[in-house]
Amino acid sequence: MGADTADDAAVYKLSPDLALISTLDFFTPMLDDPYAFGQVAAANALSDIYAMGGEPLLALNIVAFPRCLPLAVLETILRGGADKVQEAGARLAGGHSIADDTPMYGLAVNGLVHPGAIWTNAGARAGDALVLTKPLGSGIVCTAIKAGLASPGEVAAITEIMTTLNARAARAARELEVHACTDITGFGLLGHLGEMMTASDTRAEIIWENVPLAPGARDHAEMGLVPGGAKRNLQYNKGMVEFVRELSGAEVDLLFDPQTSGGLLFSLPPKDADALVTAGLGWPIGRVLPPGGDKRLAVV
Repeated sequence: MGADTADDAAVYKLSPDLALISTLDFFTPMLDDPYAFGQVAAANALSDIYAMGGEPLLALNIVAFPRCLPLAVLETILRGGADKVQEAGARLAGGHSIADDTPMYGLAVNGLVHPGAIWTNAGARAGDALVLTKPLGSGIVCTAIKAGLASPGEVAAITEIMTTLNARAARAARELEVHACTDITGFGLLGHLGEMMTASDTRAEIIWENVPLAPGARDHAEMGLVPGGAKRNLQYNKGMVEFVRELSGAEVDLLFDPQTSGGLLFSLPPKDADALVTAGLGWPIGRVLPPGGDKRLAVV
């Protein structure tokens, strides 16, 4: 598996019973706490392994760091990443660093999966339910943090959301009949869902009231504290979306908000979706429909 369907990671079959998953992700800080930033960056990179149905095995650090900042800050970032990799049950085995004016951190991650158990974003079926495992709004709340307008409670809540591994939901879903999966990151909910529906040749209906939102996300969106990525996502994907229900500009922004270390989005039979929701591992946000018309997504 490569880039043909815009899936979350590359997969290489090693043997009839074993395949290698490979991915990488890194970015600039979105939180003031360097330890939390390291944890978020690591959780975000590890998420692609879970989105493909695998378990992380080995990670390598990717670091850019300014010479003008104390090395203690870098040490704290790396400790956050290392602790999160250890929590995932993987091993951190070094990496590479460069000096740069802008700090950046992330991981290259390898994982393992049985070739017959790979999840892709191309298998959604009409009649499936859609389950999202984390609330939306990290891009908007982090924008509010940068502006000094997020409350301590909102900072704590979004930090917990972004540092939480997708491991628990992924491991529970392996016992179910998952038809398709992706993680929600930079293209926002509707951008990644659109990729899934296009790759699967299906359509999706999203129920706005069922979409979970991070604390403070709606309020900050209504204040206009929206990252530029949300507007770019809207411009790029608006042709595939039909807003059956009239949404405010802030509500639309939330659906296109670029997420950092966002949740998994599963397409699976309704009974299996009920099992995930009942276990407290996600929210039922919509359903998959047969192909038809020129729109891939409908928001009702």
